[in-house]
Amino acid sequence: MIIRIKDSFKARLSRQVEFIAHDSPVRARKFKKDIIKEIKNILPKPYKHRQSIYFEDKNIRDLIYKGYTIVFRINIEEKTIEVFGFVKYQETPTD
Repeated sequence: MIIRIKDSFKARLSRQVEFIAHDSPVRARKFKKDIIKEIKNILPKPYKHRQSIYFEDKNIRDLIYKGYTIVFRINIEEKTIEVFGFVKYQETPTD
């Protein structure tokens, strides 16, 4: 399987990193690095993460990291994991 990161995720992560950077550029870089590391850790067992609370689809999962939800879709046929949502608490992810 390979991981594909959608533009919607990249845009939301970028905005959050910029927001954190206003206070601490070092923390912002660490936050981004840690999120990417967590995403890479999805590969071995993508189904260990809970089914998404935002979608009624067993192949859409939520990875929780420091109060943020990273939403991803497991596509068995294409052997990919698409990371597309990045939300804080109960906001709605964009596709």
